[in-house]
Amino acid sequence: MRIMLNTLMAVLLVSPAVAQRPAEPNTASTGQIGAQNCMVQYINKVNVAAKAEGTLMELKFEEGDTVTEADVLAVIDDTAAALALELKKAEEKEATLNAANEVNIQDARNSEELASAEFRSFGELFLEGAIPYWEKEKKRLEAVRAGLRIELADMQQEIARVQKTAKSREREIAEFELERRKVVAPATGFIERRIAQIGEWVQPGSPVATLIQMDKLRVEGDIDALIYPGQILKGTPVTVTIDTGAKKPVSIDAKLGFVSMELDLQNRYRVWVEIENTKDGQDWRFKPGMRAEIVIKNLPPRAAE
Repeated sequence: MRIMLNTLMAVLLVSPAVAQRPAEPNTASTGQIGAQNCMVQYINKVNVAAKAEGTLMELKFEEGDTVTEADVLAVIDDTAAALALELKKAEEKEATLNAANEVNIQDARNSEELASAEFRSFGELFLEGAIPYWEKEKKRLEAVRAGLRIELADMQQEIARVQKTAKSREREIAEFELERRKVVAPATGFIERRIAQIGEWVQPGSPVATLIQMDKLRVEGDIDALIYPGQILKGTPVTVTIDTGAKKPVSIDAKLGFVSMELDLQNRYRVWVEIENTKDGQDWRFKPGMRAEIVIKNLPPRAAE
């Protein structure tokens, strides 16, 4: 009998019909709900990598430095790239001068004008019987040839313009190759770790430093999907409260930037709010790992069950 009673009690304890769901935070008639497990997270944490191969010549940062977007963090040996750029600049200048040169065209026009005048004169002499027919034809063909020289000069100048454009693109490629020797910060952030060393040979993709973006962060948390189904959407107004270690937590009015479509085993889905970060002196106000709270407000009150 005792064994049967114990078995019955165990079934009642685990039965879905009898088991009660855990208490829900900030619900019922309040019209708001609080997310659980909220924490400040970074948006971007990247290993800033080299884009070209070569010897690492300079490191312009130390661990713990705060850098801004496009700051040069390191320089790879750029001697060959710099010389190649100077060569391409000289070639571009030569092509520019050739494209602007109209001497050949003007000379061809003058030659055609002279040849046409001689042909007209020889034509008059032929009509007077002073010269044979083949002398007149020779001057006619020379005038035609002079006209073709004008067309040839025009074509050569057009080719020179195309060559100038090509040399300009080659110069831009050389500038790009030189720029690739600089490792730059992709965003404003904090140097968490230095990976490469001066004098080290790096290749494209070799990490140089670990950078955490600090000017923008996210506060992430979990929301019970069964409390307000279909009402917690991207853009919903929220209040974010962050424990910075000061006497009073910091509260920020914001909007949900993301609501996941995937539920975990506890019927919760992930949400996050993007926040702007500022500096207090030399230190950032908010840091990844800080505890936080997300309160979704302006929801219709739930009827009491």
